[in-house]
Amino acid sequence: MKLAVYQGPSPAGATQDGLATLGRMLRAAGAAGARMAVFPEVFLPGYNVADPRPAARTTGAWGEVIAPLARAAGCGVTLGLAERDGDRIYNAALAFGPDGTLLSRYRKTQLYGPREKRVFSPGTSHALFDFEGHRFALLICYDIEFAPLIRDLAGRGVQIILCPTANMQPFAHVARLTVPAQAVNHAVAIAYANYCGSEGDLTYCGGSVLVGADGAVHARAGLAGALLIADLPNPDPALLSTQLSDFRPVE
Repeated sequence: MKLAVYQGPSPAGATQDGLATLGRMLRAAGAAGARMAVFPEVFLPGYNVADPRPAARTTGAWGEVIAPLARAAGCGVTLGLAERDGDRIYNAALAFGPDGTLLSRYRKTQLYGPREKRVFSPGTSHALFDFEGHRFALLICYDIEFAPLIRDLAGRGVQIILCPTANMQPFAHVARLTVPAQAVNHAVAIAYANYCGSEGDLTYCGGSVLVGADGAVHARAGLAGALLIADLPNPDPALLSTQLSDFRPVE
């Protein structure tokens, strides 16, 4: 499957600018043959805005503006956003198919730091979906660092994890080391989409990456903006981890 990962600066509260970037990058990804493009965490309205609550929308309201962009590009899209549900705000990710159909919604379960815990309510469940013959799951940023989460998803038959992120300095090792290690240890491919540049008091690490289930890095960004597009080939079965079946508990 051909996937795309967008790395760029945060819209920083300018939701309409973020939607314009989303549409432009989706069209480029679709023209290159990508079937799904992944964008960063809380891309709408921006991760480090002072208060994302006024810009938060319901899943349905977000779908009204995002689904037409996917249809116009002929490319699916997964992105992070601030989702409103009653009085609660979630750090969420939505996945839409190339026809604009909502495929899945995920709410970040492992909230990072005091700000996220103050602003967002935590999610409580996985988000798995089937798309073009593959089993997908959504995670967001800090979630990808928890091996028990990845192990659970692999045990449920997940083949590809799509992960919007807002990884900031000095944690550049996450994209460089942790993400490939999670992929190879659990035999799942990972598409990890980060920001670059600065937003308020944060400087983002970049380093967005597409990793195969055998740990092979098929595309990696540096510190600047990039649209990564790569095929994720079927890896050699001999290179895939068998930990799920081989593990023997020790008392």
